[in-house]
Amino acid sequence: MASEASFDVVSKVEHQEVDNALNQASKEIAQRYDFKGVGASIAWSGEKILMIANSSERVLAVLDVFQTKLIKRGISLKSLDTGEDGPEPKPSGKEYRLEALIKEGLSSETAKKVAKIIRDEGPKGVKTQIQGDELRVTGKSRDDLQAVIALLKGSDVDADLQFTNYR
Repeated sequence: MASEASFDVVSKVEHQEVDNALNQASKEIAQRYDFKGVGASIAWSGEKILMIANSSERVLAVLDVFQTKLIKRGISLKSLDTGEDGPEPKPSGKEYRLEALIKEGLSSETAKKVAKIIRDEGPKGVKTQIQGDELRVTGKSRDDLQAVIALLKGSDVDADLQFTNYR
């Protein structure tokens, strides 16, 4: 019984589900009456998602449609990054644009924040180790690891945390 139990804290997004949500949002925008004649669209632009309309309110409405489709597909809105200050459409000629990015993997500052939460509030004897874009949590007791998972689920970390490789 000397072996240690462990799990990984990761933040991954199913790209096919994001693509499906984007296609559904694009179809809805093309068909809805309130988007007729305003040049509203949503599409991939490289790694980013580009939303375009003729007013900032319409761009935010396109974002709302996309967020609704993401939720229906089981993707957390924490993985959608619209900028540091929230969604702020930028004027570009006669249209407004908004770029969004799908965040994947734990950034180093998020991993450090999660490790600090575990160190400060978690059970004693649980260790954390940052490994690239994931965080390994180890401990002698599975009960301690389950307490850490419950702690992280209740925390306000700005990432969609998932727990994998539970051994």
